[in-house]
Amino acid sequence: MKITLLVVGKTEDKYLIEGIEKYLNRLKHYIGFNILVIPDVKNTKNLTEAQQKSKEAELILKQINNLDTVILMDEKGKKYTSVQFSDYLNKQMIGSVQQLTFVIGGPYGFDESVYKRANGSISLSDMTFSHQMVRLFFVEQLYRAFSILKGEPYHHQ
Repeated sequence: MKITLLVVGKTEDKYLIEGIEKYLNRLKHYIGFNILVIPDVKNTKNLTEAQQKSKEAELILKQINNLDTVILMDEKGKKYTSVQFSDYLNKQMIGSVQQLTFVIGGPYGFDESVYKRANGSISLSDMTFSHQMVRLFFVEQLYRAFSILKGEPYHHQ
């Protein structure tokens, strides 16, 4: 299985970039993983929230293959503990999922067309985080999940 994190807009804060890179380096020992960055929509001041989500949706959907299993990172999504998330990933691997694509949208979330294409959604918390910070939290949780699956001492319970 390969995992892709599809995100809208570049990560600009140095501390986030460093944190993400730390977990990317750790993850490569477990699984094929990459982050695919879709450029921010331009001239958003002239767009409504719905128009911006629609334009982002076009860009997101162009990057998704018909066979991809697509999971949205969404505040209304299913919540998992870290152990449950590792079990979820294990089931995806056992179920012969070839490409698992997680998507972090822009600041307003997702257009309805993206929800319709998705196979599910996950929430990291009841709290709202910036879409930039969610990237770091997600890659850390992905690393944690694989360390749990391998029985390594990173996760304490």
